[in-house]
Amino acid sequence: MLAAIDHVQLAAPPGSEDELRAYYAGVLGMTEVPKPPVLAARGGCWFEAGTVRLHLGVERDFRPARKAHPGLGVTGIEAFAARLTAHGAKVLWDDNLPGHRRFYSEDPVGNRLEFLEPL
Repeated sequence: MLAAIDHVQLAAPPGSEDELRAYYAGVLGMTEVPKPPVLAARGGCWFEAGTVRLHLGVERDFRPARKAHPGLGVTGIEAFAARLTAHGAKVLWDDNLPGHRRFYSEDPVGNRLEFLEPL
């Protein structure tokens, strides 16, 4: 029986770990968690914030996810959007989900991210 999503994995190009750390830890405020040694050898980074876990794995012929994306629940979405904008991230508001305020953005390697808060 399915009980929860353990994590969401996104792909990233080789050598992008420093950019990913700056964004996911510095901008989004997540905490980097160590990967097990056998997996760390493959590159990439893992991040957590509360029960949210995102894994960024290296993909040699990387192409960013333009449609597929994690939907990340936030509190204080207006302030959160302002934080992203202040760090140079684009914020694209979308009012098409009833009962929610939401926007889309991209990580530094171009992966699509959705941020939403119930009204």
